[in-house]
Amino acid sequence: MKMNRLGKTDLMVSELCLGTMTYGNQTSQADAHTQMDMSLDAGINFIDGAEMYPVNPIAKETIGLTEEILGNWFKKTGRRNEWVLATKHSGEGMQYVRDGAPITSESVPGAVEGSLKRLKTDHIDLYQLHWPNRGSYMFRKNWTFDPTTQNRTETLQNMADVLGALGREIEKGRIRHIGLSNESAWGTMMWLQVAHAMAGPRMESIQNEYSLMCRMADTDLAEVMLHEEVSLLPFSPLAAGLLTGKYQRGAVPEGSRMALNGNLGGRKTDRAFAAVDAYAKVAKEAGLDMALMALAWSAQRPFVASSIFGATTAEQLAHLLKAEDMTLSADVLKVLDETHKQHPMPY
Repeated sequence: MKMNRLGKTDLMVSELCLGTMTYGNQTSQADAHTQMDMSLDAGINFIDGAEMYPVNPIAKETIGLTEEILGNWFKKTGRRNEWVLATKHSGEGMQYVRDGAPITSESVPGAVEGSLKRLKTDHIDLYQLHWPNRGSYMFRKNWTFDPTTQNRTETLQNMADVLGALGREIEKGRIRHIGLSNESAWGTMMWLQVAHAMAGPRMESIQNEYSLMCRMADTDLAEVMLHEEVSLLPFSPLAAGLLTGKYQRGAVPEGSRMALNGNLGGRKTDRAFAAVDAYAKVAKEAGLDMALMALAWSAQRPFVASSIFGATTAEQLAHLLKAEDMTLSADVLKVLDETHKQHPMPY
């Protein structure tokens, strides 16, 4: 499998990353461990979790269970060092984690300690901030996003304080590198500028939603990522399962994400289903599987280091792993861009 450099680090990550947000909810520990074995065998070396996982739904009783499942695999197999391990620090609004408190220099040590304990490891390769304290336009909040309530001075001071705390964790060897999630172009640049000013650790990656159906990263953020060498780690490259086609014509498979949360986090719209039909037509005419086409498209984007995809079952994973052998032609890429123009931001 193709390997890409993560940011400016010495880490080389597989172009596909195993997402784990269903582990402990939709996906049992046994199946999760099978998926980890299968992924390594396929050449994937990058795995992504979060202290708040599993989701769909988020529940007080299951917070941290995903990390525990990963840790149990590491302990059972002794193969922890075969993975580039990523996880995330929850922040404001995550009511079941530190009562929804924001990310601060004081919260960092305890959050890192908790993740290390659950993961049964002595270090985390990529430690990410799950959500900006000031808010974000991700998860359909782009329609109402309003930065006028933000305080620039407080934001920059918090960045400096948090970077200081993260730097101390790096010095201790408990984390190796740091990254962002659900961030904007301005936020990413401020993190980089503050790090430069204080000679602190730099943000090496940004994990935002990105797919054929959600291309907000293609403009200002793409420019930042390319010029500043900050890697994009797309989540939901299959648009929460829409780009598999399994939800078309009113279908709601038992045990699927839609069966659990209804509207796919706001992605379930009439325009979304019309867009899926259009992408399905592209795939059919090119003789491609639509889900594999969507993963291959994400992997071929110039600022993407690794696309984070998840599978509820090992059977689904086996199918999606076939994307590693797929390279989309220039003609297919052109038609996909034309389709995007016809169906921009369908949710």
